[in-house]
Amino acid sequence: MSSPIRSARERMLQTLAFEGLGLALVTPLYSAAAGERLDESFALLVLLSGVVMGWSALFNTAFDLVEKRRCGRAASDRPHLARLVHAALHEFTSLLVCCPLIYATTELTWSQALLADLGLTVSYATYGYVFHLAYDRLRPVRGAEAQFTALEATTSQG
Repeated sequence: MSSPIRSARERMLQTLAFEGLGLALVTPLYSAAAGERLDESFALLVLLSGVVMGWSALFNTAFDLVEKRRCGRAASDRPHLARLVHAALHEFTSLLVCCPLIYATTELTWSQALLADLGLTVSYATYGYVFHLAYDRLRPVRGAEAQFTALEATTSQG
């Protein structure tokens, strides 16, 4: 029987696709907004991307497990409100890790680093919602429906 959550391999593919496309879209925007060279912006965003990639794998797996236990659904069946909560929680927790890194690796003040991080957070939260919606449509969790049907049949017989 298939798992109702993504495999580690599938989660890695999802995370790499998210971060790679995100870098391609956000780096030029950050560079223009911050008034920094494209290569400097790219270096900072690659650092932040690496940190967030590790965090994303843990956060998304934990969120999927909690959602499965509480709601009995796979990530690919997540309704829009739950997607908004997922994206907001992910970006808020990422902000707690990334703001100190921005401050430490740039010449920005704490308030400027926070403002830069908030700008990145809004950009990535919007992008994250669209990306995960598209990803779930293109690569749904396989076998989740059959597993839930079998679980419901077992539960109703007991």
